[in-house]
Amino acid sequence: MSDPLSILIIGGYGTFGRRIVALLEDQSRLNLIVAGRSLSKAQAFCAERKASKATLVPAAFDRGGDLDGLLGMLKPNIVIDASGPFQSYGASPYRVIEACLVRSIAYLDLADSAEFAAGVAAYDAAARAKGVYVLSGVSSFPVLTAAAVRHLARDMTVIDSVRAGVAPSPYAGVGENVIRAIAAQAGGGVPVWRDGQPAIGHPLTETMRATIAPPGLIPLQNRLFSLVNVPDLLALTRLWPGIRTVWVGAGPAPEFMHRVLVGLAWLVRWRLLPSLRPLAGLMHLSTRKVRWGERRGGMFVAVTGATATGARVSRSWHLLADGDDGPFIPAMSAAVLISKVLSGQPPQPGARTALEELELADYQALFAGRAIRSGVRDDLPPNAAPLYQRLLGSAYAELPAELRQMHSVQDRFTAAGRATVERGPSLLARLVASAVGFPPAAADVPVSVQFDAAGGVETWTRRFGPKSFYSRQFAGSGRSEHLLCEQFGPLIFAMAVVVEAGRLSLVLRRWSVFGAPLPIWLGPRSTAYETSEGGKFRFHVEIGHPLTGLIVRYRGWLAPNVADAPA
Repeated sequence: MSDPLSILIIGGYGTFGRRIVALLEDQSRLNLIVAGRSLSKAQAFCAERKASKATLVPAAFDRGGDLDGLLGMLKPNIVIDASGPFQSYGASPYRVIEACLVRSIAYLDLADSAEFAAGVAAYDAAARAKGVYVLSGVSSFPVLTAAAVRHLARDMTVIDSVRAGVAPSPYAGVGENVIRAIAAQAGGGVPVWRDGQPAIGHPLTETMRATIAPPGLIPLQNRLFSLVNVPDLLALTRLWPGIRTVWVGAGPAPEFMHRVLVGLAWLVRWRLLPSLRPLAGLMHLSTRKVRWGERRGGMFVAVTGATATGARVSRSWHLLADGDDGPFIPAMSAAVLISKVLSGQPPQPGARTALEELELADYQALFAGRAIRSGVRDDLPPNAAPLYQRLLGSAYAELPAELRQMHSVQDRFTAAGRATVERGPSLLARLVASAVGFPPAAADVPVSVQFDAAGGVETWTRRFGPKSFYSRQFAGSGRSEHLLCEQFGPLIFAMAVVVEAGRLSLVLRRWSVFGAPLPIWLGPRSTAYETSEGGKFRFHVEIGHPLTGLIVRYRGWLAPNVADAPA
């Protein structure tokens, strides 16, 4: 049996270090040295991990101390620096790397600084001579983003732009070192790649909005993202020299706190404040005390470019993590690399930013073990594919054949069947139902639907017996990006199209009247889904409101008319 692999994790009981331990501790062949300035904290953390199969060893480690002596005493095979902030490592930022090279110890770090990660390349010759690897930026950015870009750009010969963003849950518990790094860069100047040439970007003062929406899932609420200084800003241009623009942002919540931070960053950019470093402690306290919003987080990567034939291509990769699983994602790159080392696939010797070490497929086992789901969207023009196919992306193939057929309209087709209709008993419910044009109550009534598609918009004309009503459906934009919008006169409802176990559901996320957005808590309550049963397309729609109770409920089945049914 081979000797255990000994790994020194600097910051091992910190925000990211403790999650690296959690991801690796089921490996009995590992000796994990959990290190930091406080030996007592390291001991307490190790004592908590009673079910660990790996051997956990607490240790005191100060990067400002006698590094050669500490490494000689601890004797690790690999050092993982999971502490930071890497922007604040002082006059000798690479002391740990230099000490590792003296003793021929492999090294990984989770650096979030573009400058720090780029500077590691200066040690390439020394690392090769020692036969060890020195990898920087082994985290979501840039390792996971680079893997996503490779997957999205697989058939592109030209990449025009890469946009990426991370949106942590407000309950994720951002570490103090991360906040210190954000405070240090806010409003300052950092090198970026823009319009095919080097430029200066200003973190947090440059913003955009985006929606993280893996196909077939309820997306995150549309988020405001602000530019952050991460290794991708420079590293991706070295991997793909033809890229014209790289932009990476963070979208913390709640948004009002994010906007306060943006405003403070502008004061630094205008030189009315020297830096936000003195406010780092207050910023960290605020993130711990002011928490509301979704208990989900995620990230996205979007690539635009062209194929060898000149065809324009735009794709995006989206990831969502529920509950407490999101904060594990930055630690997963290091965990996957260690797993590959254990399986006899170590990285090649040399010092570099870890752009080409992993692929998306390498993460799947870790994603599958947690509430983490991802998927790819092809951002198609309106006439390139039917509406639901464009909205669902890769999840469209998960639908039963009967549902795919019903949503394959590209011009016009009709379907007919039978339905049962119930109406709410209250006077207000009856008034609302009549105003919209919902059908009267009926135990068993013939139903038909005519689908008309033009310019990416579908018009559904529903007829229940002699009564008919219609609505328009189209893909949302702006804050309704990746949502299905359905319009009834002045009312527009923006809904997530969710696919689960062969069932398609519509989940209300936003709504408006005459274009004015209204609070979701004030909106109607709806249950709408489609299934396949007995080879037939079946539907169930129920609409109500706290003030009215049930407004209408109709359910039944449809079969396409043979003459004009889509293939």
